[in-house]
Amino acid sequence: MAKKIVHRIYELRSILREIRAAQKTIGFVPTMGYLHEGHLSLIRQAGKDCDFVVISIFVNPLQFGAGEDYAEYPRALSRDAKLAFANGCDLIFAPTVKEMYPQGFATFVEVERLSEHLCGASRPGHFRGVTTVVTKLFNLVEPDHAYFGQKDAQQAFIIKRMVADLNFDITIHILPTVRETDGLAMSSRNTYLNQKERQAAPVLYRSLCAAKEKITQGERDAASLIAYITKLIKQEPLADIDYVNIVDLENLQPCKKISGKALIAVAVRFGSTRLIDNIIVEV
Repeated sequence: MAKKIVHRIYELRSILREIRAAQKTIGFVPTMGYLHEGHLSLIRQAGKDCDFVVISIFVNPLQFGAGEDYAEYPRALSRDAKLAFANGCDLIFAPTVKEMYPQGFATFVEVERLSEHLCGASRPGHFRGVTTVVTKLFNLVEPDHAYFGQKDAQQAFIIKRMVADLNFDITIHILPTVRETDGLAMSSRNTYLNQKERQAAPVLYRSLCAAKEKITQGERDAASLIAYITKLIKQEPLADIDYVNIVDLENLQPCKKISGKALIAVAVRFGSTRLIDNIIVEV
């Protein structure tokens, strides 16, 4: 079957009906487009694991709050298609907002507790938008496997919880964050950064690595580690901290002492650009 971009739900379902009838496994990578190496690594892994790879390219308005960058979010479908197809994608689903949310749309999916902290606190309603669109996409694609990046760790864990709670027959894969040579996590929003902001942004990963080193030296107190990370990031004048937090990896609730696995997560603005990063530590 030739590689193809489809925009309508009925087209997507028609093609995937044939794929399933041929007893082929389907891998799925949901994206908002403006693909970078992080997305491409997910597509390549899906190609290794599955017979047929679908990606979605949809800038989802439900996950953007008032005053956020929905209108400015980079869109480049022809560019993305070339990259996706070159890296093993077989089918791109690129619907319009009207196709996904027709007039009268009134149903939402929300995962409680896991979305209370980190980006959930900073961006009210964001994860409700994410879980609603991902539920719709899972229902449309019906993949055997779906792939997400650790950079969006809270999102990935929320989706894993949703899949378990709603009995989706889908295996969720969370792949490592892909980084630039200076450590900056790859993100479509990195394109917003001016030269000085781009030079400043790697302070996020440096501060996370420094905190991890403190933990290897025996530090377990979350408040001390948060203060240490905050101090390091504030040494960069262009950095405006949204949050620095350490949460238990099982329930994403803030922890006082690190034991077992924990997620150290940061969100920082450089000018008008909000970047996130995280690392997982285990003691």
